[in-house]
Amino acid sequence: MEKEMIIVLDFGGQYNQLIARRVRECNVYCEVHAYDLPLDKIKEMNPKGIILTGGPNSVYGEDSPRCTRELFELGIPVLGICYGSQLVSYILGGNVTSAPVSEYGKTEVTFDTSSVLFKNVSETSICWMSHTDYIESVPADFKIVAHTPVCPVAAMENPEKGLYAVQFHPEVVHTAEGMKMLSNFVFDICHCSGDWKMDSFVETAILQLREKIGTGKVLCALSGGVDSSVAAVLLAKAIGKQLTCVFVDHGLLRKDEGDEVESVFGPDGPYDLNFIRVNAQERFYEKLKGVEEPEQKRKIIGEEFIRVFEEEAKKIGAVDFLVQGTIYPDVIESGLGKSAVIKSHHNVGGLPDCVDFKEIVEPLRLLFKDEVRKAGRELGIPEYLVSRQPFPGPGLGIRIIGEVTPEKVRIVQDADFIYREEIAKAGIDKDLGQYFAAITNMRSVGVMGDERTYDYAIALRAVNTSDFMTAEAAQIPWEVLNVVTNRIVNEVKGVNRVLYDCTGKPPATIEFE
Repeated sequence: MEKEMIIVLDFGGQYNQLIARRVRECNVYCEVHAYDLPLDKIKEMNPKGIILTGGPNSVYGEDSPRCTRELFELGIPVLGICYGSQLVSYILGGNVTSAPVSEYGKTEVTFDTSSVLFKNVSETSICWMSHTDYIESVPADFKIVAHTPVCPVAAMENPEKGLYAVQFHPEVVHTAEGMKMLSNFVFDICHCSGDWKMDSFVETAILQLREKIGTGKVLCALSGGVDSSVAAVLLAKAIGKQLTCVFVDHGLLRKDEGDEVESVFGPDGPYDLNFIRVNAQERFYEKLKGVEEPEQKRKIIGEEFIRVFEEEAKKIGAVDFLVQGTIYPDVIESGLGKSAVIKSHHNVGGLPDCVDFKEIVEPLRLLFKDEVRKAGRELGIPEYLVSRQPFPGPGLGIRIIGEVTPEKVRIVQDADFIYREEIAKAGIDKDLGQYFAAITNMRSVGVMGDERTYDYAIALRAVNTSDFMTAEAAQIPWEVLNVVTNRIVNEVKGVNRVLYDCTGKPPATIEFE
């Protein structure tokens, strides 16, 4: 049975993937596409609804991205958000202009709760605003259904045509009742039933993988992280011994992690997998020598990964498919749609031009991180693996600012081990979305044992997040940070200063590079 779908048309907004994530929380499948997705393709996809994202432009700008009027004549419900709301007004005959007073941040909005979009929403509620333009007058046949003291059209609707627009961002957590509004759009306006569930995804994925791969041989890039572990078990369920998992120890893993991965997935582990460990530390260090630019490091690590897999493939004979644990945020942040490329991922944007495989298979490509964890639980993977801390494909290479050297790897491994150990001892590890230590490229003067030192500064990072699309810096208790700091400067040679990163996402990313 074909699944229900809501599509998000991306106009360059920073929250495009978060909108999709929120729709999926309603158990409705959602994809992000570029704003200029052809109408024929939209009709072919047969979505139950369309959401237009925010964006940095003014809709009346000469080169601003726009959709066509025909989009609103497809008979498919549309919800415009921020820039998307102004676009609905502009294209359909309303007036959009520079606002006399810009609105940013938490704002009290007054709602007409007779609107289906605002069913069960309070008459006044806090919403997240971020705009310098505003809708001065609405198109014909539209009704204003929300306002603020300085924004006369905080929301408008034409329910007969299924067209809705909100100036604020219902998808962010700062909008108190945003999920109610999105749920109302998805269920009461688009009439979705909510058929996107992990048990059906896992069952369908296994059948599709079996059909796609047939009798072919498969290599799986296994890092031991959540994504690649779920991908490996999913493939094992689908094709069994046709799968060979190759674990490349590139020397950029967390302390003792290589041995831990082998103990879980190797011949003595609980899974019936073909497992090969490749110790390639020196090879990666040599390739990265003298390289400081983060994108270049990512691409070097990604290409070297592929080359190692090619070599292993030749050793075991003809291999038809390479499996990777790519997930949806990887795809989006690598430049899907019209948003800026945030960073290349070694399994998305950093692939070399020539890959010696028939095809790359990415069974988790449609899933967000928490959906991957749900899939892992459906597959029966132990909880300690499913809830494991996220770890990037390029490993510590992007937690080492500047050139990667064996000394820096040793420093960040030891500092990170201490940090994770103390976080667990304090009993707060389960409350954090992600936490790790990184080594900066800054060296500073210190005094240790009555002697002058000139050593590196370690930066600690911890964030609270459910979807990894947005995040807030976690408020780690000072007594915990104090213990971590004292241990690192005393136990890790080459460090004389410890910093704590208080930046959220946005404007930062969760990783350092």
